[in-house]
Amino acid sequence: MSLLTTIGLMSGTSLDGIDAALIRTDGRERVEAGAFLTLPYPDGLRDRLRACLGGRGPLAEIAAVERDLTLAHAEAVRALLAMAGLAPNAVDLIGFHGHTISHAPDQHLTWQIGDGAGLAALTGIAVINDFRSADVAAGGQGAPLVPLYHRALAAGLERPLALLNIGGVSNVTWLGAGAEDVLAFDTGPGNALIDDWVWRHTGLRYDESGTLAAAGRIDETVLAALLAQPYFRQPAPKSLDRDAFDPAPVAGLSVEDGTATLTAFTAAAIAAARPLLPAPPLRWLVTGGGRLNTTLMAMLKARLGVAVEPVDDQGWSGDALEAQAFGYLAVRSLRDLPLSLPSTTGAPHPVRGGRLHRP
Repeated sequence: MSLLTTIGLMSGTSLDGIDAALIRTDGRERVEAGAFLTLPYPDGLRDRLRACLGGRGPLAEIAAVERDLTLAHAEAVRALLAMAGLAPNAVDLIGFHGHTISHAPDQHLTWQIGDGAGLAALTGIAVINDFRSADVAAGGQGAPLVPLYHRALAAGLERPLALLNIGGVSNVTWLGAGAEDVLAFDTGPGNALIDDWVWRHTGLRYDESGTLAAAGRIDETVLAALLAQPYFRQPAPKSLDRDAFDPAPVAGLSVEDGTATLTAFTAAAIAAARPLLPAPPLRWLVTGGGRLNTTLMAMLKARLGVAVEPVDDQGWSGDALEAQAFGYLAVRSLRDLPLSLPSTTGAPHPVRGGRLHRP
């Protein structure tokens, strides 16, 4: 199949901004990575997005946030094209994830805001969005959706292999020896609880390099209470909303101890996923913002007992990877290929998805 030039856009649960990545792909095995940028959210839009989480707030305000979010994505596309020296007509397709404000697949609900038709009109490029709803309607979790891209990237690497994405929520893709040996699920919290705690107590957006966590002490009693939540005993595939976990047990701790305990919660939840994997991974490759938290990475190495490496050591971009994935999935959608498998979302069959909007 011929390669298409596509832009993937991702606005993740960490609420840090918009990732935009150029790739060329056939939607199967071939992937060529190109330019990438992150457009941080202005504080006002970030705070308004945060207020919409859970589908809260007046519908008129959610609609206004969706409009401004779409405008910001259009600006990210323009900036990426300028960086790459490309005109809009050099790009075949945009994969537009939008921003998840509510995810409750057990209630057949997933809600990503972002106006696909509006983005196509603003950029002059065809857009595919609405990647998750078909899977949820079919009985799947609608997440994670990156595993098929992980499989394409990891062709030729020694297996069993785990690719771990630590964004607002953490998810793992396990790859076995065969092409169809894929299992994926959300392991538990990622950066979201840590970021929210740090922001609430210090005004900082995140714990840079895990400095606060390194200065604190893990409260093992609080950690045990956090890990007692029933999600960790559920079979895979499974997925989470950003705000699925109640951080109340941490409330009485100091800023440093709370940060250390929540960081340990993320690491312990990932380690608790190991019994759900068909075979122990030989190594874990880590993408997403969590790979930059040296304290978290050290905790993971201690708990997992095998090599834990940032995907950048493999020559991939840990910042760009999830945005690239939605550019890849857009091509799969255009070519009527499945976006998910029963072993990645729990849907009863491979599910196609996405909605095409032409400018």
